[in-house]
Amino acid sequence: MPLRAMLSASPSAVLALLFGIVLGVSADARVTSAAVPVRPTAASSTRVAASVPRASPRASVKPAPRAEAAREGDLVLHDFRFSTGEIVPELRLHWLTLGRPARDGRGEVTNAVLVLHGTGGSGRQFLVPQFASELYGPGAPLDTTRYYVVLPDGIGHGRSSKPSDGLHAHFPAYTYDDMVEAQRRVLVDALGVRHLRLVMGTSMGGMHTWLWGVSHPGMMDALMPLACQPVAIAGRNRVWRELIMDAIRTDPDWQGGEYTAQPARALRTAAGLLLIAGSAPLPMQSTLGSRDSADRWLARELPRRMAGLDANDLLFQLAASRDYDPSARLGGIRAPVLFVNSADDFINPPELRIAEREIQRVPHGRFVMLPADLEGHGHGSHTWAARWQQHLAALLAESVPH
Repeated sequence: MPLRAMLSASPSAVLALLFGIVLGVSADARVTSAAVPVRPTAASSTRVAASVPRASPRASVKPAPRAEAAREGDLVLHDFRFSTGEIVPELRLHWLTLGRPARDGRGEVTNAVLVLHGTGGSGRQFLVPQFASELYGPGAPLDTTRYYVVLPDGIGHGRSSKPSDGLHAHFPAYTYDDMVEAQRRVLVDALGVRHLRLVMGTSMGGMHTWLWGVSHPGMMDALMPLACQPVAIAGRNRVWRELIMDAIRTDPDWQGGEYTAQPARALRTAAGLLLIAGSAPLPMQSTLGSRDSADRWLARELPRRMAGLDANDLLFQLAASRDYDPSARLGGIRAPVLFVNSADDFINPPELRIAEREIQRVPHGRFVMLPADLEGHGHGSHTWAARWQQHLAALLAESVPH
């Protein structure tokens, strides 16, 4: 993808054509669907994984392959109870799928792959060329003529129910466990999927992948968490998140969540911290090699990032990680795990050596550290699949069910 396109892409831009489909649903839920065309274009991967200038033209990506038309739909759950005890009359859960379900003699889906997005993202982020062109085409690891790929929007994200829909700060204080349970309901109630060939996720979605492994250990053949840790969020990782949440809560223009215009001071702080959290130091140092070039880039990029944020949505998205900690249950994971982080990740710095320690608890776990180099994308390397797709292919080969 050309650098100019990466820097000018809208945070909500997506790739592919989407057509809705209705499938089975439980008694306390409703499924709707619609044919929604989406223009092929470039997109940033998530708000946390901010795009940065690339240092080398070799970082370009192939055009995404033409594939069977995608489908999207909505599941509406009635009286969904959150882990806090809060209940909403209707919780809307949006999803997108690629490929077709294959079924065994009992009618069970055998080829479903669940791919989970990061903080501030949506399932559509996995349609960007740097992900889709490496994974979905003929012969690729997630070839959509072989696999049924499910891309849900988490609670509080994308087209699923979120604070900005109207409840604002009165939206339920959801947690990662609530988000995983909602994903399970989409699979079972709406799509008829009871077993997964693979669960994989990036950043927050990687943390959800760990929760899938410890909460539903018999429901998948393999797990691939990327750009995350299987421990409680603490230290610097907690501090930068709390700085954003504090900036929102203490901005007088937030008005307890009932603002009519976005609290600009809070979002300026948030966008700046998100840019740093998602940055890649080596390419930025190479490309923004002078004070003036760095200042010009920031002056252009910061307002664009602010425009893609909603204060209430971001506050709830960051707060959702508050009780995340699967570490004590890692020994109960049954499926093979391929755990991938990057050496240039500000959010998950390699010098902590958390990943190397925690993978020892996983019965069938393997850890891969991607190098820090001029082709790196910092935390956002999770969406540049060319850097790790060979490891995914090996995981799928070694976890073929017998």
